[in-house]
Amino acid sequence: MTETTTTSDSNNNNAVESFYSSLPQQNVAALWTQLDKMVPPHPNPSASIASWKYDEVKPLLLSAGDIIGAEEAERRVLMLVNPSLTAPYTTDSIYAGLQLILPGEIAPAHRHVAFALRFIIEGADGFTAVEGEKITMERGDVILTPSWHWHDHGNENKEGKPMIWLDGLDLPLYRYLPVNFAEPYADKRYPSTPVKESRLRFPWASVQKQLDSIEGDYAIYHYRHEDGSHLSKTLSAQAERIAAGTVSKRKRETTSFVYHVYEGKGYSTILLPDGETEQVVEWKSRDTFTVPAWAQVSHTCYQEAGQAYLFAVNDRPMVEALGLSREQQ
Repeated sequence: MTETTTTSDSNNNNAVESFYSSLPQQNVAALWTQLDKMVPPHPNPSASIASWKYDEVKPLLLSAGDIIGAEEAERRVLMLVNPSLTAPYTTDSIYAGLQLILPGEIAPAHRHVAFALRFIIEGADGFTAVEGEKITMERGDVILTPSWHWHDHGNENKEGKPMIWLDGLDLPLYRYLPVNFAEPYADKRYPSTPVKESRLRFPWASVQKQLDSIEGDYAIYHYRHEDGSHLSKTLSAQAERIAAGTVSKRKRETTSFVYHVYEGKGYSTILLPDGETEQVVEWKSRDTFTVPAWAQVSHTCYQEAGQAYLFAVNDRPMVEALGLSREQQ
């Protein structure tokens, strides 16, 4: 009886192996062998928690300025690459990078399908010109470059100060929908005229005023257009205030974030969706870090540092448009 069972099991194993080995020839695969990957028990982003210290990255960016010209590079940017992925992934859905424009330089005009926003980190007398509007950059401003809009950047500072900002683009999207491309303009500059106000510029002063007007230790501001819509159909942004010596409530969303510290000093406690991997990210002014989708996060501001202000690029518009938005506190 034992020999019969053993022979039967062996025949069955051979049949199973033969079945699986025959599938690739027909370009098919068995779903049941990969169902846990297709339908996991919780959101399962590929991006990990990552951080970039501005004091460490800025010297590299300035070195790039010494050896790579603005026209040669077209866009002199150090990409912030998630260590679990490759470029252009800062998170699974957001690309971020630090861009440098030196005094007297022009980053040549072009346009592309991808949406871009820029959070100004430092410098003076820099500008982004978008579709004829020459917009002056100031620290903390958010400036938009909508899809397929001609734009160029420049630095007119007379004191030798570089312009540096954080770029946020939806480039990862085009790994799945390969329809992004760019077109250079015939001249270095697209004709533009200086403007004092623009629908494409969100000054930090007005954002901080909104945050400070909200009572309590924690406040959040969602960037939106006048009609209430997100900054784009793919990416948007938010700003947060954490009072000195306080901790924000833990929260997780099916949204991923690239955070940048406008001001303050503290740390963020981030628990990945697996419920087991927790990491503390220390930060201070001008540092950048990621929060993958469905990771629990809380922010702590040190008492001696005064209030902290955080800016974050997010993929909320895409997530909401697809009906995938979930939130838990």
